[in-house]
Amino acid sequence: MARPKSTPELEKAEQQFDHFEKQVKDLTLDRMNAASKEETEPQTKLSQAEIEKSKDIYLKPQRAIFSKEKFNEKFREDYNFAKEYVCFIPEHKEVAGDNIEMWTKPFAGVPAEFWNIPTNKPVWGPRYVAEQLPKARYHRLRTENNKFSAQDNNGQYFGTLVVDNIIQRLDAIPARTDRKSIFMGK
Repeated sequence: MARPKSTPELEKAEQQFDHFEKQVKDLTLDRMNAASKEETEPQTKLSQAEIEKSKDIYLKPQRAIFSKEKFNEKFREDYNFAKEYVCFIPEHKEVAGDNIEMWTKPFAGVPAEFWNIPTNKPVWGPRYVAEQLPKARYHRLRTENNKFSAQDNNGQYFGTLVVDNIIQRLDAIPARTDRKSIFMGK
């Protein structure tokens, strides 16, 4: 089968599509992570005295799916450190006050666990849960309208795709100042 004859409009549309595709490919993860992080206020403003007086809530996984893999004993010390319970205040920045539901599997050979985490109050949970929460973020993309990108019979097109900023979806704020409750996420 022969390729159909192309018209000048189709050729220009193809060039525009190729230009847009090149812009998207140029947005590497390194360039995206170099964007500024959007600063927000903590949702929960509790003093250290209020935190210490609050009822201790200990998190446990609601569900676990055991692994068929064998645990690598070289990582036993890291695993023991990661599973220590720490005190933190989980925050859901997208839907304030909504519980956080997530799966974790910190090491090969350990079960995948489902957690239902209450927000905006101090809770005790494994360090690997507290460290996973701040990793939940996304990049907001926008177009920069000051740059010329293409032209055809319909007019001139302006705009290039750039990363606006990084939006934090979930966060975990250390709640207690004693050494055992500090985690590496902050």
